[in-house]
Amino acid sequence: DRHGNLVFHRAARNFNPLAAMAGRVTVAEVEELVEPGELDPDTVHVPGVFVQRVVALSPAEAADKRVENRTVRG
Repeated sequence: DRHGNLVFHRAARNFNPLAAMAGRVTVAEVEELVEPGELDPDTVHVPGVFVQRVVALSPAEAADKRVENRTVRG
């Protein structure tokens, strides 16, 4: 949400919450930004107190995230 409360999906839950809580400055790049109060408090993985900045991605930016590089050998 806009206050920085983060919810991760699937494998992103492995180390992202720990990294967000350990950093001095945490910038969250979010695909979906909701209003405060829309998230169930029991589902929040990182409370907003650990997040200093929230950057909302446009749908085009979210679809074009290049996280992994595919290498093909012939």
